[in-house]
Amino acid sequence: MLKIGTKAPDFTLLDKDGNTVSLSDFVGKKVVIYFYPKDNTPGCTKQACSYRDASDNFEKYNAVVIGISKDSVKSHSKFAEKYELPFLLLADPELDAIQKYDVWQEKKLYGKTYMGVVRSTYVIDEQGRIAYAFEKVKPDTDAQLILDKLSQ
Repeated sequence: MLKIGTKAPDFTLLDKDGNTVSLSDFVGKKVVIYFYPKDNTPGCTKQACSYRDASDNFEKYNAVVIGISKDSVKSHSKFAEKYELPFLLLADPELDAIQKYDVWQEKKLYGKTYMGVVRSTYVIDEQGRIAYAFEKVKPDTDAQLILDKLSQ
């Protein structure tokens, strides 16, 4: 995980509609970036829907929500449409932001070791610094955890 107080690494990725989005586009706003393994899987769907359901609360805190995975633009487009996700989903198939934010790590499942995205969430402040960093977040409580931090 990147350290709290450090400058958040900038990135430029494509959203679900193929538009270019950079972290630097949001200077002056809080940015919640959640990294997740894969569209349309049970945990990732639960996490995305919890952010969707809380989207009005994030707006109250002048916070932009961005979900990032290594899925394609097309996959994100279908995922966002299927679950009516009102926030940005960014495609990172080249692992640019995923590696910059240190969430591409060794994982184990059923005795097998492989590389994958560790479900993690960062909150970037209005000046582009990391305000909070959470590793191995739970899909169903992540959005509420972040809202609790933003309200402090």
